[in-house]
Amino acid sequence: MSKIEGGRKIGTDLSGDEQDTAQAKASAMAIGLRLSSELVAGILGGAALGWGFDRLLSTSPWGLIVFSLLGFTAGVINVMRAAGVMAKQSERL
Repeated sequence: MSKIEGGRKIGTDLSGDEQDTAQAKASAMAIGLRLSSELVAGILGGAALGWGFDRLLSTSPWGLIVFSLLGFTAGVINVMRAAGVMAKQSERL
């Protein structure tokens, strides 16, 4: 290994503590992104279903309103379950 490659390697390597904190930050970011995407997916899924029912049954704003609220509720429950706040049904018994 040449002197340049060795210097480059030393300059870019992180110490053990710095690498652990960088991994912890990346892991926390991944968890936050997952939880927020689950909430948004629940709301958008409910809104899409409500819009579809409104178009199908001509019940204009009511399907969208009801299913958006149901989607929000489902999203919050999914976030709580993924975050470990709510115990799963099998663990409660």
